[in-house]
Amino acid sequence: MAKNTGDGYRKGAVTDRSQPQTPSGNWVKRDDDTGRFIDQKTTSKEPFKGVRKEQ
Repeated sequence: MAKNTGDGYRKGAVTDRSQPQTPSGNWVKRDDDTGRFIDQKTTSKEPFKGVRKEQ
């Protein structure tokens, strides 16, 4: 499990997650096991911290 450092980054990777970017620019977190979408970032255009990006 990734741990928050309090300095704007995580130590370690978030496992079993990935994130594609929608055409509107939002990032969506996806569960690798089920393929279901978990969460979407709508407040900022920056990706989730510590989650692998899909291309």
